[in-house]
Amino acid sequence: MGRFWGGVIVGLIIIPVLGAVYLLTGLAPAAVSDHPFPFERLIAGVALHARINRDAPKRNLATFTTADLMAGAQTYRRGCGCHGMLEKDANPEPEMYPSPPHLLMPDGYVTDDPVGETYWKIKNGIRMTAMPSFKAVLSDDQMWQTAAMVAQADKLPPEVLDILKQPLFPPPAAPPPASGAKAPPRNP
Repeated sequence: MGRFWGGVIVGLIIIPVLGAVYLLTGLAPAAVSDHPFPFERLIAGVALHARINRDAPKRNLATFTTADLMAGAQTYRRGCGCHGMLEKDANPEPEMYPSPPHLLMPDGYVTDDPVGETYWKIKNGIRMTAMPSFKAVLSDDQMWQTAAMVAQADKLPPEVLDILKQPLFPPPAAPPPASGAKAPPRNP
């Protein structure tokens, strides 16, 4: 009987105290470059997938037109730079944890995910990652269009690819002549 009570004491008192000491002494990984907690990815992944399975809306990907995909590409260009552009690396930031997948390259495609799952991630964001919620920034249509475009990243129509190939920032215009500088001579 003494072993039983010893186990109860260890389980209810000593293990939580050791956990608190681990956290409060600064030994726990907190920096982006640190290794994850034991079971961190498993626990976070299970919770995320359970929530998405419960809450993600259902919609048929075939209901989206090329115009929808083009609008989704425009929205993606303006707000999804961390996920990379065509032929450009994702994650322009020095380091993010976890690293965002490059959604327009084969190793980051989410083309096997239901479009409602991607929509849910755009709308709600993902805790403990750099993925923000866009529900206060984008309309419902914009979120669906972007989700549909990403869901078809491996087979986008040429019109959509043209949008995604455009530079994010147009080249700067030629600077105006400095004040006090002589204007070029006119031909008579």
